[in-house]
Amino acid sequence: MKKLLKYIANITMILSVPAIVLAGNEDRVGQSGAHELLINPWAQSSGWGGSNSALVRGVESMSSNIGGLSFVRGTEVAFSHNNWLKGSDIKIESFGLAVKSGESGTIGISVMSMNFGEIERTTEDQPDGGAGTYKPQFINIGIGYSKAFSNSIHGGMLLRIVSESLSDVKATGVAVDAGIQYVTGFNEAKDNLKFGISLRNVGTPMKYSGEGLTYRNQTVGSAQTINVLQEQRTENFEMPSLINIGVSYDLKLAADHRLTPAVSFTSNSFIRDQFALGLEYGFRSLFMLRVGYTVDKKDKNAIITDEISSLIGPSAGVTVQAPLGKSKTKTIGIDYSYRSTKTFDGTHSIGIKLGL
Repeated sequence: MKKLLKYIANITMILSVPAIVLAGNEDRVGQSGAHELLINPWAQSSGWGGSNSALVRGVESMSSNIGGLSFVRGTEVAFSHNNWLKGSDIKIESFGLAVKSGESGTIGISVMSMNFGEIERTTEDQPDGGAGTYKPQFINIGIGYSKAFSNSIHGGMLLRIVSESLSDVKATGVAVDAGIQYVTGFNEAKDNLKFGISLRNVGTPMKYSGEGLTYRNQTVGSAQTINVLQEQRTENFEMPSLINIGVSYDLKLAADHRLTPAVSFTSNSFIRDQFALGLEYGFRSLFMLRVGYTVDKKDKNAIITDEISSLIGPSAGVTVQAPLGKSKTKTIGIDYSYRSTKTFDGTHSIGIKLGL
């Protein structure tokens, strides 16, 4: 067990080197793609504003810190719907499943799909439309495993397949996430200080290809007209790799009341680094209310002086959870979160989670 823990820790450190070296470089903005990987689609954890990487648990950990997946006791199922950047008509649907494997391991799968609606198709001959519509499809599927190496240390890794496609153009790639969470103490009464470190979106470059990048060109000769099929070449683009470090502390206000502040730092490879603060009030395991605030680290000497990310600003969320029947371990919860954005009218998320 110690060897496996050391192995995962070494992999995390090795893979984090490129993310740290190239972190927060605004000169590289626009050189990465697959930015949907930066979106937390889950209604519960997104209310923290990204500050909860040290304490995220269950299915939702597959979008922030995979180490938290091992806290699932039996089976967990989650669904989430996002009205992303309200006014843009973009919807995000997510599904996650986590199942306990053995005494201390958990296997999980997550699916995230972005729906952009139907977009008017235009051509050189019909620049104003009238050529029908098309529907872009962005989807990523993650398969992860996390293990509790002790009462204090939880770590895991996740493999993610990324696909972006139109009817005749497609790009695919594979990314790896790794994460570790550390909880102080060896019993519930002392487990109030938590640390987390996660590395995300380290993977293969992606490149668009397909028939949509070819077109026919007519060359008029002296004797005849020749139709030539030409293909446009596209450049590779990198995935938005990052490394996140977070800490949280549970304050017991009374017998059934808890207050948890959290803070995290995200070192991005292709956009500005970000800081996030969060605070959650909890009444038993029945009601949780949380707020968060995310800011980016600006460089006064940079050419780009305005915000370059939609994932900054205040956020808030609420969770109502109840036991299923007489069982204390089986629960059902409804989550809602709101994230403000500089453009459009913010992002609304609603989800449901079953603990079985």
